[in-house]
Amino acid sequence: MTRNNQTPHAGNAIAIAHRLAERDGFLALFNNGMRLIEETASYLDGPGRDESKALSRLGSVAYASESMRLTTRLMQIASWLLLQRAVNDGEMTDGQGRDEKAKVRLGGLQPSRTGSGWEELPDQLKDLIDRSARLEERVRHLDVGLGGESFGAPPPVPQSGPKDALADQMARLSAAFKTQDDL
Repeated sequence: MTRNNQTPHAGNAIAIAHRLAERDGFLALFNNGMRLIEETASYLDGPGRDESKALSRLGSVAYASESMRLTTRLMQIASWLLLQRAVNDGEMTDGQGRDEKAKVRLGGLQPSRTGSGWEELPDQLKDLIDRSARLEERVRHLDVGLGGESFGAPPPVPQSGPKDALADQMARLSAAFKTQDDL
């Protein structure tokens, strides 16, 4: 998130993510993300709504679940993109951008491609899901390149010996619920 053409160096290698975040690469990513959000909203409010009515009960549940995951994923992506744009435009400092981005949760709601009803989902919905997952991955890589953390990963749980298996499982459950509460 460096501005003013300050490019951090790692050894002799130039950190390219900082340049991509400030230039045409970011603008293309931003525009792509916003177009995908608009396309998804149009689909879900129009043809998708009609297509979902033709699904079986199981397909309808899968449709509702996956469309919720899709819209949540896209809103998190939009939040990140808008924050990065604000930093690029000088509306926020790098520190403010990092603080706000820490509230963004990417990677938490992955599609359930093997779940019941997935095969019934309309092809256009599956396409939007796949495209949003690829966009999310691009944003995550850019953010990591900017010195951010990998979003959506639950906090690490210390490994323990066999006698502490129950405590280990309880810690994992606690971490998982904490991650869900943060969404």
